[in-house]
Amino acid sequence: MTATVRANARPPKPRPSLAIPVGAAVFLGITWLAFSEQFGIGFDLGAIIEDITRGAGILGELLRPNWTFIPRTVDPIVETFQIAIIGAVVGCAIALPVSFLASRVTTPNRGVFVADRSILSVVRAIPDILWALLLVAAVGIGALPGILALVIFNVGVVAKLLSETVDGVDQGPIEAARATGGNRIQTIRWAVLPQVLPNYVAYSLYAFELNVRASAVLGIVGAGGIGNTLFTQYRFFNWSNVSVIVVELFVLVFFIELLSIWLRRRLV
Repeated sequence: MTATVRANARPPKPRPSLAIPVGAAVFLGITWLAFSEQFGIGFDLGAIIEDITRGAGILGELLRPNWTFIPRTVDPIVETFQIAIIGAVVGCAIALPVSFLASRVTTPNRGVFVADRSILSVVRAIPDILWALLLVAAVGIGALPGILALVIFNVGVVAKLLSETVDGVDQGPIEAARATGGNRIQTIRWAVLPQVLPNYVAYSLYAFELNVRASAVLGIVGAGGIGNTLFTQYRFFNWSNVSVIVVELFVLVFFIELLSIWLRRRLV
């Protein structure tokens, strides 16, 4: 009797859900449309195999770097460093006051807050390479459009990160500064800035690290640096020289990233 009651007390098994098979069918259908020739990218396995066969020769040249080309890359790499450093210094300097305007804690009023956040969203929405293209068209080929593009890029990134850090600061020092008669500038200087300064330095180092990578790409569109040399060698199919530049960029970015991580750990 007890066993019968327990058996009857078991909850009924749930019905199998159709969500998984329906979702899988929809996913497969979308994937098929994406690969189809009429609606998608026209996926062709034969063409891919043919391209891989053709690319074997290029890969062979890439695996044989022309180390004698290194002296010709010294000046472009130095220019890349200069672009990255100037872009980081100027961009992060501008981002500091902008971040205070974009924080709910330190903004003068809601109108300034909304306007600042909206402008930062637009700045971040446009890729740095597009900024470089626009600035190359405006001021000409050279290092200047690359620097300006990185300045704009750094302002958008650092101001966004720092404004969110300001939003999370301890309110105690701020209330104490206001209670002693401090104005808005004095409150930011003595109550907010000391709390966010380590993060600001860390974000600035991170921006410099990003700039070294980005400046190599910006040079492809005529914004100076090693990217310009890389694109020139690519256009003339000098794959062994391209390989040297790629190796140099890898080593450069790797050590800069290690240094940046070490400094950020010491500061934060």
